Amino acid sequence: MTLIRRFAPFVLLLFACPPIWAQQKPAADWAAWQFLQGKWIGEGSAEVGQGSGYFTFEPDLQKKVWVRRNYAEYAATTDRPKYVHEDLMIVYFDKITNATRAFYCDNEGHVINYTATFSDDGRALIFLSDRQEGGPRFKLTYIRDAPGHMSVKLEMAQPDKPDDFQKIVEGKVHKVPESSGN
Repeated sequence: MTLIRRFAPFVLLLFACPPIWAQQKPAADWAAWQFLQGKWIGEGSAEVGQGSGYFTFEPDLQKKVWVRRNYAEYAATTDRPKYVHEDLMIVYFDKITNATRAFYCDNEGHVINYTATFSDDGRALIFLSDRQEGGPRFKLTYIRDAPGHMSVKLEMAQPDKPDDFQKIVEGKVHKVPESSGN
């Protein structure tokens, strides 16, 4: 009984106080991401030829994450049939690492984990994939041009040269004006 009385104040203190780590971890600041919101249409080139498509970037889960859905289509050629690429990326703030992270997956079976950062001038948003033993690294870059316009580039580095990125896909996109809802 004496032991219970001795530790009771400490147990009550644990339940009465919010966890210290909950107070010290910063929250995501999504203000810099607002320019991405909406539907973007573009054309560009890839290893499989000229293509066209679109992507959407939208906040979700009560503005705790951003979700990008991408669709690209490449016309059939004499060498290959029509090719369609779809992917999904969820961007979130990781309180443990204090970094903006992204989880990517596509219809080809790729799963990539990225860290997202803005360039010092705020014009470029760079997604840099984690290093994986024996696997390539990827860098996805959005560069703001004129209002409502961006350049998009996907690069890959081979496992033996993980910082030597080579272009895979590059294109220009423009934002679709929001409808008035009428």
